Amino acid sequence: MRNIDIAALQETRLAGAGTIKEAAYTFFWFGKSPEEPRLHGSGFAIANRLLHSCQTPYAVSERLPVLGVNTKQEDLLAYAPTLGADPDVKDFFYNQLEDTVGKASPSERIILLGDMNTRVATDYMSWPECLGKFSVGKINENGLRLLEFCSRNNLFIRNSFFPGKQHRKVSWCHPRSKTWHQLDFVITSQKQRLKY
Repeated sequence: MRNIDIAALQETRLAGAGTIKEAAYTFFWFGKSPEEPRLHGSGFAIANRLLHSCQTPYAVSERLPVLGVNTKQEDLLAYAPTLGADPDVKDFFYNQLEDTVGKASPSERIILLGDMNTRVATDYMSWPECLGKFSVGKINENGLRLLEFCSRNNLFIRNSFFPGKQHRKVSWCHPRSKTWHQLDFVITSQKQRLKY
């Protein structure tokens, strides 16, 4: 993990919360209680040289840990429910995410790193404030949820604004169709947006 300061980790499947300090990084994880099935789980790997600049991460849930950096930046990690998840589970997740984003100070930069389990497509003309023209695939119901969330909260999907090779954008291959999809996104505040 060279040249990576902060990595967002999903599907850790570790119980409870914990920390492991290694030579170059400290890992913070958040999962369900030890009595529950080991599903989901997320966390951060933070370069040890940056720990003095970070607040101790905490979890809103096993899908939504938060890390404060220099008191001017709030990094959120989101591990969204899959397309096939119960709609109530998705609503609960997005309500938690919206509440967490809403608690950030107006002066803080928000950086949301996530496996959003969604496809947002390339229809940037319909969502010009939050979607660029370099996304991949066709929109699905979870994609609509994410775009509506971004629109309501003045956020934009940063990695959809940069060109690049498709194999560097996609992160998951559908087991039956063997089609690769872009599910991982970097989402930031509109005020951080440069003119693209």
